[in-house]
Amino acid sequence: MSSQDYDCIVIGAGVQGSFTAYNLAKNNKKTLLLEQFVLPHSRGSSHGQTRIIRKAYDEDYYTHMMEECYQLWSQLEKEANVKLYRTSSPRRTGLLVMGPEQGDYQVFKSTLERNKVPIVILPREEFSQHIPHVNLSQGNAALVDTTAGVLYADRTLKTVQGQFQKLGGVIKDGQKVIDITPGSVVTVTTVSGVYRAKRLVITAGPWANILLSHTGLQLPLQVIKINVCYWSEKIPGSYNVQHRFPCFIQLESEEAKHHIYGLPSNEYPGLMKICYHTGPETDPDERDRQTDRGDIDILQRYITRCFPGLVPIPAVVESCMYTVTPDNHFVLDHHPTHSNIVIGAGFSGHGFKFGPIVGKLLCELSQGEVPSYDLSPFRIRRFQAHSKSAL
Repeated sequence: MSSQDYDCIVIGAGVQGSFTAYNLAKNNKKTLLLEQFVLPHSRGSSHGQTRIIRKAYDEDYYTHMMEECYQLWSQLEKEANVKLYRTSSPRRTGLLVMGPEQGDYQVFKSTLERNKVPIVILPREEFSQHIPHVNLSQGNAALVDTTAGVLYADRTLKTVQGQFQKLGGVIKDGQKVIDITPGSVVTVTTVSGVYRAKRLVITAGPWANILLSHTGLQLPLQVIKINVCYWSEKIPGSYNVQHRFPCFIQLESEEAKHHIYGLPSNEYPGLMKICYHTGPETDPDERDRQTDRGDIDILQRYITRCFPGLVPIPAVVESCMYTVTPDNHFVLDHHPTHSNIVIGAGFSGHGFKFGPIVGKLLCELSQGEVPSYDLSPFRIRRFQAHSKSAL
């Protein structure tokens, strides 16, 4: 087996690990990015053509982080000469936020207004003029976050990994980690090599707790399977990105308590992506054994009622996994026992858009720098009652 020394090793080449490795390389750190599967792959949480990029949140700190995040996305686009997202005119799609007027909708609206994010309120009597082919539920209000749009996910991974390699970074895929030995120099053993580094960053998505068990830590992370559903337009172009149809989030509905979200038809011509923002628990190594379709039943009822221009039977169903924390907020922190091990985990189905800022923050943590943002909402200590030793 080969043995090599690095300044930093990053385990997991999804969006968060790839941006972390990229930031480390920009800081002249000799960095190794390890991935258990052969790249590219569709086994984790970062694959697929598109994601929503938005500032619409119920917490101020996410909206604040997205301010800089947009700048970092644009910076990477310029560096690589690649289009990674679609928001600003003429690429604008925006994000339609719908929900009961006195529920979460009001919190989202207040956060956007407080942070001076450009929005358009859609009065019920004018809704159908602005958003055709959608029925606004009784008692619901609606607004559009005009800064929002569509991120190109697969293109992002290819781009950031390519930039990392241009900076001298090393990617080794097909290298499943089988052991981690903490110490002042961390030793990482894979199926085909042994690697050492002064610092380690773990961004392993659904496999985070499997890796953390080697370090004596378990976090309260739940892995769930999401059915990513695409629905056919009855009239081609009705919900098309080229016709400026927006992304959307339905905050609460009569069909479900969790969010329903969607993106305009784009990656598959004539098909709109609409998904339920939760799913059944699954084992990441046996994801496809989980065949629960309760979320699809919810979506069929919702689409029948609110999106009359779509055929209410999914034309395509793909799979994704979320790694969810009890409060749906990220984990960005040092290992509580081994300070040279940094953890990025639990992105809870809304982390992709934060990739550039998460990569910057995990790089700062691994280098012992003061983080650019207050990370108290993301610290492990908030799980005091949940976290436990794996020893």
